[in-house]
Amino acid sequence: MDETGTVVVGVDGSIGSRAALEHALADAARRRSRLRVVAAVPLPDYRVTAYGMGGYGMGVPPPSAEIIADMRAEAQRMVDDVVAAQSVAVRVPIGVAAIVGAPAEVLLEASQGADLLVLGHRGRGAFASALLGSVGLQCVLHAACPVTIVRPTAAPGEPEAATSGALAPA
Repeated sequence: MDETGTVVVGVDGSIGSRAALEHALADAARRRSRLRVVAAVPLPDYRVTAYGMGGYGMGVPPPSAEIIADMRAEAQRMVDDVVAAQSVAVRVPIGVAAIVGAPAEVLLEASQGADLLVLGHRGRGAFASALLGSVGLQCVLHAACPVTIVRPTAAPGEPEAATSGALAPA
């Protein structure tokens, strides 16, 4: 049986996922757990629209090894930045992975056996989330462990943080 435990955090390159990573790192240190950083690499969209092929179109393979490696490298840069910004030296074993698949499915699978799943809040609002669905909502409803949704803090006078969506949305 695993004695150290695992905190899983989903990152997508956004301000919200950076806040989630900061929270997850601090929580993993407090728990004396390891941290698993997961970036989902979405599959191409093969839907047919009234105007032709949607997304990548027919016959396009899933994301290449280069795209997956780039996503992992971007997640690793975010981890390195957050670890460097910590005021106290944190000794948490950290693993970083980029996994091909729909973000909610990837994160739900990664949460199997974890002590906690941490995600950033996108801030789209209730109406948009109801229409479009939400990775965070899917994880809250279906994860095998507790889920923490972290809202980024804006500096005084700044609007609520915007997201870039470079990696897996949360």
